[in-house]
Amino acid sequence: MIAILRFVSVVNAAIWLGSAIFFTFAAGPAFFTPEMKALIPPPYNGLAAQLVLKRYFYLQHVCGVVALLHLVAEWIYFARPMERLVSGTLIGVICLGLIGGLWIQPKLKHLNYVKFSARSTAIEREDADSSFALWHGVSMVFNLIIVGGVGFYFWSVMRTPSQTRFNSTTRYRS
Repeated sequence: MIAILRFVSVVNAAIWLGSAIFFTFAAGPAFFTPEMKALIPPPYNGLAAQLVLKRYFYLQHVCGVVALLHLVAEWIYFARPMERLVSGTLIGVICLGLIGGLWIQPKLKHLNYVKFSARSTAIEREDADSSFALWHGVSMVFNLIIVGGVGFYFWSVMRTPSQTRFNSTTRYRS
């Protein structure tokens, strides 16, 4: 059981960190390069990025839930106290992911629609453009914080586990 818990936690953290780094620094910006704009002109490149971003947030939410379940399972199974910094970081990253995926992204999708809609007036487009830029910046800051937090979580999963609270781990056999 010890090996299975450790394996699941390491694989989950690696997938989470890898996907966060890949999306933030490679996949996300790729939609707005001149080459991509030639293939998929605006506003369709932004719509394609939003579809990928939706899947990215699903993956973030799943990895966050698995990480939280692992932390609780480790606490119960090993009787190991939860480290406040690790659990706090994990909860913070999950909350930022939920805010980004369930609140900011739908807002950005709506603003993008207004920005490029033929039905919108020039004033509405201008307001949507400035509001989109602000919320996109907030989203990027959140994403960078998430990458840092998931990196810290990955490091904490990879290091040697601390001692259990009451019993040695040799007492339990898998």
